[in-house]
Amino acid sequence: MSERDSGGSGRAKAAPRSQAAFGAFVRKPVERAKTTGHALEAAASDAAMRVETVESWPDDAVEVGAVVDAYGLKGWVKVAAHADAGRGGDALLSAKRWWLMKGHERSSAPALQAKIHSDSIVAHLGGTADRDAALALRGTRVFICRSDFPALEADEFYWVDLLGLDVVNVAGVALGKVADMIDNGAHSVLRIEYPATGKDGKPVTGERLIPFVGVYVKTVDQAAKQIVVDWEADY
Repeated sequence: MSERDSGGSGRAKAAPRSQAAFGAFVRKPVERAKTTGHALEAAASDAAMRVETVESWPDDAVEVGAVVDAYGLKGWVKVAAHADAGRGGDALLSAKRWWLMKGHERSSAPALQAKIHSDSIVAHLGGTADRDAALALRGTRVFICRSDFPALEADEFYWVDLLGLDVVNVAGVALGKVADMIDNGAHSVLRIEYPATGKDGKPVTGERLIPFVGVYVKTVDQAAKQIVVDWEADY
C-alpha cells in the first residue's frame, strides 16, 4: 500500500523503491513545413507567460511548490517543491504548463525545461529571458494541473486524492474524514478529523492519526470516496 501527494503532492510507500533517473529525451530532426504568420504568432503566444484570472484558473490546479530564487543568468528559476521528486514533485518535471500565483496576481507559463538540481528543482519558463525576470518571480506559488501528474502504480495514491475521503473501520464504524497527510519519515500518516464533544459539552473537532501502511489500511476506494481501516474507534 503506498500513496503520493503534491502540498498535498506527495507519495508514501510501504517500502522504498528505486526512482527513475532524470534524463533528457532527444528527438531526431524532422523536416518542418513552412510556418505562416498566424502560426508563428500562435506559437509565440504559447511560449510566453500569460495573465490568468479566477475564471481561467484550472479547476484541478494543485499547489506543488514555490519559486525561491533565480538560477543562473538566463531566466531559470529555483523551486522548492512541497514534496520531493518521487513524492509528487516530479509533476514539476513533466507538466508542460505551470500555473503561478503571487499575492492576488495569477499567471501561467510553459515549462520549457525542468530538472532536479541538488535538493530543489530548476526550470526555465516561457517569458523569463533573464535573471531579473526570474528574480521577479521569487515568492510565487507554483501549481500544476492534477491531470498533468505522472501516472501511478495500482497501489499508489497521491495525497491530494486522499484528502476528504471518509474513513471507516472493518466493522463499519465511521471514524471521520482525512483532513491531512503527515510524513513521519518512515511512512505516511492519515490525519483524520471527526465531530466530538468537549468536556464543557460543546462540539469540538476530534483527531485520529492512523499510519498509512497495509497492516492498518485495508482498502482505498476513490470512486466510493472511502478508506477502510483496521482501527478501533477508541484507539
